[in-house]
Amino acid sequence: MAVLALNQLAVGQAAVIHELQLPEPVEHHLMHMGFSPEARVLAVRRAPAGDPTVYAVDGMEIALRRETARSILVEPVARAARGQGKS
Repeated sequence: MAVLALNQLAVGQAAVIHELQLPEPVEHHLMHMGFSPEARVLAVRRAPAGDPTVYAVDGMEIALRRETARSILVEPVARAARGQGKS
C-alpha cells in the first residue's frame, strides 16, 4: 500500500506509522505518547468543523490538528478478507 499523511485517513481507518516529519521537540513529545514508527493508529472521530481529529494509539486517544497530522506518514492497514488463510 502507499504511504500517506495521517490527516488523510478516513474515520474508522487504521494505519501503521511510517515516519514523523516534525520539529524535534514536537516529534519527541508525540513519540512519548505512542506515535512512533511501527505503531498502529486509528482515526476515531473528527470535530464537526473537521479539525482536530482524534486518533487512538497505544491505548490512548489523542486529538491532533490537521497541520500536525499532515507531517506524520502512515501506511494504511488493508482489511483482511474473511475466509482467507492457509489450508
